[in-house]
Amino acid sequence: MKIYRTSCGLIVESSAGYSRLEISWDSLFEEENLAAMLQEVLITADPFDWNDDVEVLAPVDSQEVWAAGVTYFKSRDARMEESSATGGDNFYDRVYEASRPELFFKAAGWRVVGPEKSVRIREDSKWNVPEPELTLAISRDGAIIGYTIGNDMSSRDIEGENPLYLPQAKTYDGSCAIGPCILVNSSPLPSGSVIGLEIERAESLVFEGQTTLAQLKRSPEELVEHLFRETSFPVGCLLMTGTGVVPPSDFTLELQDRMSITIDGIGTLSNTVAG
Repeated sequence: MKIYRTSCGLIVESSAGYSRLEISWDSLFEEENLAAMLQEVLITADPFDWNDDVEVLAPVDSQEVWAAGVTYFKSRDARMEESSATGGDNFYDRVYEASRPELFFKAAGWRVVGPEKSVRIREDSKWNVPEPELTLAISRDGAIIGYTIGNDMSSRDIEGENPLYLPQAKTYDGSCAIGPCILVNSSPLPSGSVIGLEIERAESLVFEGQTTLAQLKRSPEELVEHLFRETSFPVGCLLMTGTGVVPPSDFTLELQDRMSITIDGIGTLSNTVAG
């Protein structure tokens, strides 16, 4: 099943079609077994006629969005490269090998943009990239209740100048896109699930790359366990799990670039770049 947060309320896509739910978004994150709850409420839910007037919103309301870094070998190499000139290159190698993962706050719910909305690049940055990431929907009790797609926009030159600048490189208005839905599964996604990224400029493809969940060094469950060790989330949270797709070091985003991130089983999240 897939659940969408839309301008018409909560819409569930199942084998029977679309149905509208008369519940709040935040209440979903009270469930430890969201799949079972949805199966039950769909029995009496009203059918929904999806049309062009339906606007798909980011699948986040009161939830915080967090992110994990250096969870793929490709990401480790990229961050070592961007930090080498300032002597911080071995910093990320040590994070990759450490037992404790890198976790950081990414965005409040109101800063997150949804499908077909504009993300931003910072005016004080000259090297900006998208980071396509499997994103976990996590209940207030720490259960993974679903999966979605995240675009963790990153200013690589700011982060590379000094690791302590990470919050400025990662957290700013328009730095996070999530969507288009939450895939609610009773079992984890297959390790062979593909994460793909395409970037178009003036309708021409300027970058494409992909990875699989098999390349993720730390399991989703391990990341969630560390996140919830000393931090509570009364209305649940979302956690980006890191990127294994990194454009080359001579690439930077430009205004009006269009990014499309696709993950097997979930769908595609597309956004354009604004200033």
